[in-house]
Amino acid sequence: MNEPIAAWHADHVNFGRLLGLLEKQVAVFHAGERPDYELMLDIMSYLRHYPDRFHHPREDAVFARLGARDAGLRAQINRLTQEHRVLATAGEALLERLNEAIDEQVVTREAIEAAAATYLVYYRAHLAAEEKDILPRAAELLTREDWAAVAAAAPAGRDPLFGEEAEERYRELRRQIALEARPG
Repeated sequence: MNEPIAAWHADHVNFGRLLGLLEKQVAVFHAGERPDYELMLDIMSYLRHYPDRFHHPREDAVFARLGARDAGLRAQINRLTQEHRVLATAGEALLERLNEAIDEQVVTREAIEAAAATYLVYYRAHLAAEEKDILPRAAELLTREDWAAVAAAAPAGRDPLFGEEAEERYRELRRQIALEARPG
């Protein structure tokens, strides 16, 4: 597996970990207990910052090159590109509901659960489609020149959570991820 594909896959694994943590907090909420809203907010802040600003633009650049190389992928690529916008909108809606809950504004449980379910379902399906269909085709079809063009076309950004050193804001989230990774 080449380096850009490995990095792309690693991002997906990391996003999946965060979605798993978010799902656990939603389950706590669904059970009528108080979830860790601050943890949920950190997860959503990260997922709204890093993937939406850096990861998805790189994917969009890859999608454009893949669509030019394989016309049979264009419909799926168009859908995945649209899903990036849906994920941004759904993520923003969930972030707003969480901020309302933290600020003790009146927000129904159903509104939070619906926003979380929408986000989680879309994100999981999106990652699965990319992993199953797009990453293998990108590894097969794209050249070094394509990857260089992707790197030049999309902004580069330091990962504030999974990078070498987490930003202060994400230190607790990083600790939670490490706890989740520990064997039983």
